[in-house]
Amino acid sequence: MAFVTLKDMGSDFHRLERFDGGDFVPWQKKMHFLLVTVKVYYVIVNPRPPEPGENEEESVAKTRERLRWDQDDEICRGHILNGMSNTLFDAYHTVKTAKELWNQLERRYITEDATSKRSVMEQFNEIKSILDRYSEHKLALDEFIVVTSIIDKLPPSWKNFRNSLKHRKEDIKLDELGTHLRIEEDLRKEEKFQSLPKQVEQKEGQRDVEENHENEVEPRRSKRMRIAKTYGPDFYMYLVEGTRTAIQNSIPIVLNVESDPRTYEEAMRSQDSSFWKEAINEEIDSIMGNETWKLVDLPPGSKPIAQ
Repeated sequence: MAFVTLKDMGSDFHRLERFDGGDFVPWQKKMHFLLVTVKVYYVIVNPRPPEPGENEEESVAKTRERLRWDQDDEICRGHILNGMSNTLFDAYHTVKTAKELWNQLERRYITEDATSKRSVMEQFNEIKSILDRYSEHKLALDEFIVVTSIIDKLPPSWKNFRNSLKHRKEDIKLDELGTHLRIEEDLRKEEKFQSLPKQVEQKEGQRDVEENHENEVEPRRSKRMRIAKTYGPDFYMYLVEGTRTAIQNSIPIVLNVESDPRTYEEAMRSQDSSFWKEAINEEIDSIMGNETWKLVDLPPGSKPIAQ
């Protein structure tokens, strides 16, 4: 049973995502839980048992307690280092105790998380202001070092953007870097704003009206302007008394109804010429827009097919 427990513990440490400088607090909480599970977290909160004095005899229990603390401190320190990326491991592996290592990580990354709540441009402008004061006293710093430091200190949430800048940081000037940072920050603000649910203030009298129209579907209307067909001035009707048969036999009803024109000339001579001209133009625009036909000018000396 003990073997299974130790195997599960090792599996938990293996699944723990390695800390690379971002999202320190979630990583710290997971590491805290795992250190408590293996019963070595106490070395971070409890001091090491003191050494005996020169003329003081130490009991065997005290000696074992101190030796156990030293052993657990080394195990705890090793687990914390094992949960780091290779870069951070190289930076912190020389720290002697688990408590000192834990405190150094808290001082750096909890403070960095709090600093990251300030806007990137606010921090950039602050750094640039300091550099300008240095320049006034003729204390210029290497611009490449400044640019590299700013890129490396970008927040963890800017990881992809930071990596894209690292590939060309040798060619980026300080002012150009400020432009890139401002554009990226504006884009992030816009994306964050668009992801929020839109809330519109409504008056009490407007809410019921909008709810009534919420499920209504707007009818689809054609964008083409249509002109009502008219029968023109040759529409005659006579009203007389008599039976239906007598009226049909004696009263002429003349309806001047035109059929659709078949040629351009007929369309232009029609009393609805404006309507047909508009219809022809719309059809030509549709053909050209869909690239169904490619219209070209008639070559010199050629005649239309109809002529």
